[in-house]
Amino acid sequence: MIYIEKEFKAAPLSSAFVLTSIFGFLISVFYITNYSVKFGAAFALVFLLMFIASFISMMKGPIDDKEFDNDLSIHEPNKHPRRHRIKIEKK
Repeated sequence: MIYIEKEFKAAPLSSAFVLTSIFGFLISVFYITNYSVKFGAAFALVFLLMFIASFISMMKGPIDDKEFDNDLSIHEPNKHPRRHRIKIEKK
């Protein structure tokens, strides 16, 4: 039997995914459990797993966009867009 080991690559998830998981968890715990505890626990588990997946994506997800990577590089002050000074010439 041949085993192939592949490196784990996490997909970058959007911030809307995180917000959906937070609001879904809160709604399922506080609102749905009033009607059915089983459904509330099931939905809470699903939204909790979504929240954990978003944290894994934040820690392990790659940044492919080089412009975005350059904007975040504060260790090189010349590349940071806020540090550029605008020269105004007086007439």
